[in-house]
Amino acid sequence: MSFENLPRVARRAVRRVLALWPFGAAHRCCLCGRRVQRFLPYREGLAGMPPVIAEQDVIGSDVENFECPACGCHDRERHLLLYLQAAGLIGRLRGARVLHFAPEATLQRVIEAAGPTEYLRADLDPRDTRVQRLDITAMALPDACFDFVIANHVLEHVDDDARALREILRVLRPGGHAILQTPYASRVPAKLEDNRITDQAERLAAYGQEDHCRLYGADLVGYITSFGFVDHTATHHALLPGVDARAAGVNPREPFFLFSKPCPK
Repeated sequence: MSFENLPRVARRAVRRVLALWPFGAAHRCCLCGRRVQRFLPYREGLAGMPPVIAEQDVIGSDVENFECPACGCHDRERHLLLYLQAAGLIGRLRGARVLHFAPEATLQRVIEAAGPTEYLRADLDPRDTRVQRLDITAMALPDACFDFVIANHVLEHVDDDARALREILRVLRPGGHAILQTPYASRVPAKLEDNRITDQAERLAAYGQEDHCRLYGADLVGYITSFGFVDHTATHHALLPGVDARAAGVNPREPFFLFSKPCPK
């Protein structure tokens, strides 16, 4: 039986074993420190993506270099860590109050080690006892109570993203930062969203993934700042000029979507 005819689970297992072969490994995961032959693709990589991904030039995860075969972290986690380090934000987590939606296991350890005063992990459907059930569109939290809100590839999954953005701004302290990574389509002027699209197959075809509620467009930064955020977005090349994106397993076209809450004048 040829490799292509193997079941998907078997193909992935073979890829993982080959990727962990240590000799001559040219890629390195910044989260676990392991050197690997390659990062594993998401599903079948670009070949398994719906046409909308290429047609609308969707910028988000690097589906060809997605998962670390050693620790299981995804490219968006590695990229966010590199961005946090380059922007000098890791040090600012010490003594801060941090709200982290859909917290990734690997990033949780980094944030904990940074020494925040409070670290609230949140999810609408938590599967970990350390994560609190919290609706990002209606948070039972006081105003201006967090220095950082992290929502790494979360907004595209939220039914009402406008309510979510208002809530994030509300719970941020003046001068506090929101990290709002999300995929967007560079060829689409404004976000594509139709509340009548609820079927998973239809969402896959329209937005690129079964559980996405919309596809953001080229006006993403303007859309977010329209809610009152201040834009501090930076490109990979501006923040990480010395980082080989392929060796690090990240998408160099994905910007660092960093915003803040304005301080009173």
